This record gives sequence, C-alpha cells and structure tokens, in this order.
Amino acid sequence: MSESGIARKVDRLGRVVLPVEIRRSLGIEVGDLINVSVDGQRVVMRKVSSGCTFCDSPDQLREFADRLICEACVTRLAEGRPLT
Repeated sequence: MSESGIARKVDRLGRVVLPVEIRRSLGIEVGDLINVSVDGQRVVMRKVSSGCTFCDSPDQLREFADRLICEACVTRLAEGRPLT
C-alpha cells in the first residue's frame, strides 16, 4: 500500500491540523462541521453540508445518497420540474 499526502502529528488531546491546501481544495472554512468515521483501518473525514445540495436551503432537509436535499427540491424532482 502506498502512502501519499501530508503527514501531521496528533497532539495530546487527539487533535490533528488539516493542512491549508486541503481545506482550501475542499472549501472547509473555520466553524464548518466535519464528520469523522472509520472505514476498516482508515479514518475518514468528510465536510458536513448544512444546506440542500441543489438550492442550499437549510429547511426541511432529507438525506439521500449521502447528500442533503430539501423538501421543495424533492417535490420538483418528483414532478420532473427543473431545479433552477
């Protein structure tokens, strides 16, 4: 197995600093939520969306295929109407 990326030390409180290059490329800002999970022997970190994938609304969200979608967009999709 090959390793790539930027190595960081874990501090005594279990914290790891995400390199700025990675934060910028993923659009991670100060205060954003990050989901931390385990996949076998890997630690997986994923930025948590706070709005609808299509319209960015924070209201009446559902999760579908690892994405958040609001009720209004679900209705538009079900009716075959455009999302814009």
